[in-house]
Amino acid sequence: MHRNGPTEDIDETALTVTPPKTQAAGVRAVGVALGRAVADMGVIRTARTLARVNQVNGFDCPGCAWPEPSGHRRPAEFCENGAKAVAEEATLNTVGPEFFAEHSIADLAGKSGYWLGRQGRLTHPMVLRPDDTHYRPIAWGDAYRLIAEQLRALSSPDEAVFYTSGRTANETAFLYQLMVRSFGTNNLPDCSNMCHESSGTALTGSIGIGKGSVTVDDFTAADLILIAGQNPGTNHPRMLSALADAKKSGAEIVAINPLPETGLIGFRDPQTVRGLTTGVDIADDFLQIRLGGDMALFQGLAKLLFEAEDRAPGTVLDRAFIESHTAGFADYERHIRAVDLDTVYEASGLTPDELARTADRLVRSRNTIVCWAMGLTQHKGAVATIEEVTNLLLTRGMIGKPGAGVCPVRGHSNVQGDRTMGIWEQMPEPFLAALDREFEITSPRTHGYDTVAAIRALRDGQARVFFGMGGNFVAATPDTTVTEAALRSCALTVQVSTKLNRSHIVHGTTALILPTLGRTDLDMQDGRRQQVSVEDSMSMVHLSTGRLDPVSDELRSEVAIVCELARELLGPGHPVPWESFRGDYDRIRDAIARVVPGCADYNGRVRQRNGFVLPHPPRDTREFRTATGKANFAVNELSWVPVPPGRLVLQSLRSHDQYNTTIYGLDDRYRGVHHGRRVVLVNAGDITELGFRDGDLVDLVAEWTDGVERRVTGFRLVEYSTPRGNAAAYYPETNPLVPLDHVAERSNTPVSKAVVIRLEPHIHQRSPE
Repeated sequence: MHRNGPTEDIDETALTVTPPKTQAAGVRAVGVALGRAVADMGVIRTARTLARVNQVNGFDCPGCAWPEPSGHRRPAEFCENGAKAVAEEATLNTVGPEFFAEHSIADLAGKSGYWLGRQGRLTHPMVLRPDDTHYRPIAWGDAYRLIAEQLRALSSPDEAVFYTSGRTANETAFLYQLMVRSFGTNNLPDCSNMCHESSGTALTGSIGIGKGSVTVDDFTAADLILIAGQNPGTNHPRMLSALADAKKSGAEIVAINPLPETGLIGFRDPQTVRGLTTGVDIADDFLQIRLGGDMALFQGLAKLLFEAEDRAPGTVLDRAFIESHTAGFADYERHIRAVDLDTVYEASGLTPDELARTADRLVRSRNTIVCWAMGLTQHKGAVATIEEVTNLLLTRGMIGKPGAGVCPVRGHSNVQGDRTMGIWEQMPEPFLAALDREFEITSPRTHGYDTVAAIRALRDGQARVFFGMGGNFVAATPDTTVTEAALRSCALTVQVSTKLNRSHIVHGTTALILPTLGRTDLDMQDGRRQQVSVEDSMSMVHLSTGRLDPVSDELRSEVAIVCELARELLGPGHPVPWESFRGDYDRIRDAIARVVPGCADYNGRVRQRNGFVLPHPPRDTREFRTATGKANFAVNELSWVPVPPGRLVLQSLRSHDQYNTTIYGLDDRYRGVHHGRRVVLVNAGDITELGFRDGDLVDLVAEWTDGVERRVTGFRLVEYSTPRGNAAAYYPETNPLVPLDHVAERSNTPVSKAVVIRLEPHIHQRSPE
């Protein structure tokens, strides 16, 4: 299976490599952020827009889900990549009917995702009918009728898939799942399935809720913070300010990652003169762990804690917490005491001294936080690994106290809120029962498709309609060739979008593009300005208010699109007051208050200055709503990812010039990669041992048990500090290498961080020396 994405507009021969940076942010970040913003929005629009990002009465950044501080907010409460995200959305460039008349589908299919995204905001609903070569304009009413006709023609509602991106606000998410369940299916896959599903699965079993247990304020109360499998300098840059504050308060920080990430080495805070001039060294220690070795690390640390307790009984383990609040400790202790430390060192690639130093920090710490992101969640043993993180904290009573707890750092800005609002293929019975009582409907109880199951269903002809509420499904998902074929087999594909992306080009027999308002846009309904709400990575819910005039009168809000489509699909006699909801978002929030746990008095509390925090029983009262009524220790057999001879284990990652599948530019300046994206970062020793040289052009070939060859071509080898046997390259370029069936146990998340590959010389052999 040969797959190479379209790149005709990116000249990879211009690619250059320089030494990685050792300081993140600073003056350079300010210059890049303002330069990109002015280029896309102009000077006046930039000043007005950036001043409102993440401010009270402003709009929530459409980038990451890192929360705002609970106290004083700085005038520039955004980061470099947040400014890029805002500029992408608030651009003055537009893509209207004349663009589609000029560019055929065949023409657009040869363009890269970077080129497509740079064209501007979509302005009109467009349709591609069977045998058409170009998208053509369509009236909104006709678009809704087309969708409703296709959905009603299905033999079962379960033949439709309704995907959701993390950008969708709470009000839209609540109504979207309500429409889908009223239609009769739970097929509600979302981007969480591909990112933090492993976190939710593990934490729900361990502590009874699939969310993190800390707030931003806990960072300055912590004396030890472990950051595993996360690159905050690129993916959550505002987190660096919280880490810098923690350092000033005396916290030690340990970075655990296969790659040295610039943001965890040094940080120059662009908000202060002192921050710009002196900077902060973030990590006190860097554990360069092998891909897939995190479970071994956390089990090894636990073993050392037990040994420390043996040497000084009653000083290491929190026996009172364990006895009062946990279950399964005896089995866990027996298992951990039997762990072989030599196996831990082999699996993790760490030395005895590195492990001992970290264990000593844990023993001395009174308040410990462990943060993680996709570096932990996208492995076959991801759920078990996160259980080991929680196990380690439970032994020390580090749940439900200030400055301590679990901190899965979510990606997209409202991905956690979408799940709270019901975007999940297996919502629990109490939620569905409350939904049914509120609206006099009967929600289906059979679990629906998650993302991987949805692709399989589309591939196998078990689903025929795909509806995407935001996002870029084709570029975000694994096994690109399989996914694209699955989408092309659909009778209808619908994409609700702000900008052009690859998912508009990979289409069903009939395809629709429905242009929508973004976070920055003024949303007027029935003559009244509307606000939406979002939930950040730490369960804080707050309002977001756009103020920019929309680029086209044809744009609809996501709420309006859902309500207008639902009226067409479900008929005028449906008991949900769709028209009332479309005209007044307060009425949606009143319904949310009656259905969603923790959201009582939603309209009142969300209007407080910082919004409100959703309940978190383990954090708030040390109440664990699990099957045992306590926090559960898990017992997991130690597993890791061995490197076969002559092979490498590949992880996919983001460039600093992208957010998820949106490519802002072609520079990853923190890693020293410029003017291109097709690079593979490999240890110098591996390059030599495999018979290559730095700068060679190679093809990456994935090896999987199904025997299918998955190949991407023309990647430049770059010597980089990564463990022997490991490699790294950017997605979505490497998504074709991730097999659809290579998923995490229990969570079904694609394993994008542990793909066994071999390198082969590219047909053109070497790049010029």
